[in-house]
Amino acid sequence: MYPFLKGHGTENDFVLLPDHDGTVHGGLSPEAWSARVRAVCDRRAGIGGDGVLRVVRGEDGHWFMDYWNADGSVSEMCGNGIRVFARHLVAEGLVPGDEPIPVQTRDGLKTIVVDGEDITVDMGEPQVLGQTAVSIGRSTWAATHVDMGNPHAVAFVESLDPTGPVGSLLTSPEFDPAVYPHGVNVELVVPLAPGHVAMRVHERGSGETRSCGTGACAVAVAAALRDGVGRDGTGLGSAYTVDLPGGTLRIEWTEAGRILMTGPGVIVARGETGL
Repeated sequence: MYPFLKGHGTENDFVLLPDHDGTVHGGLSPEAWSARVRAVCDRRAGIGGDGVLRVVRGEDGHWFMDYWNADGSVSEMCGNGIRVFARHLVAEGLVPGDEPIPVQTRDGLKTIVVDGEDITVDMGEPQVLGQTAVSIGRSTWAATHVDMGNPHAVAFVESLDPTGPVGSLLTSPEFDPAVYPHGVNVELVVPLAPGHVAMRVHERGSGETRSCGTGACAVAVAAALRDGVGRDGTGLGSAYTVDLPGGTLRIEWTEAGRILMTGPGVIVARGETGL
């Protein structure tokens, strides 16, 4: 038996495994750990979640977010997950709640500020890597390739209605494997008003989720460039409200070129499991 917590960020939900001394992992092989992640995330036979956040100490002494997708694959970064991770650290007294919190990820060190219900993460500088395309059934859309530490394909569509061309997203959208050899998160977006968009997302390794933090950041970048806003149309100095099925995130692209993501992070349950 080992302890777990359950949390979510705009309904993108995760199982947190406090593993400060490494006993939960226990030196399992990558295959065995992947199987444990799948069992924990199973919504019928397990606890259920879009992924697992293992809470460990990094080699540099900072807390490290060891994130795994629900299908047992490893991921570089999770924007909603890191807010939940920070909420846990503050709630358990593992870090001061009134100071910026450094958290190590596979995409480098992220700095987080907790201010009441709002949690703001400095997500770093986005990389816009050109244009590509994604397809669902008979429909194909142009997409912007944005890297937020993990890969995204952002496509603007006419409607997010599941009865329309976007569909239910039960199956993975098709993409160019030469552009995304390790898979991709696909965001489908409709503009609502200046500085305001709505999106749905199919996450690599998890399927359609209620929210994706890095995806919302990628969407804000693609929308700013599409709209020609910010300093000289570069997007710098712009801000977007991004509506997702599970809630709303606020994304700022600063004049210095960094992406700040603000939204909630909630712990909803804790217990023990032997999965």
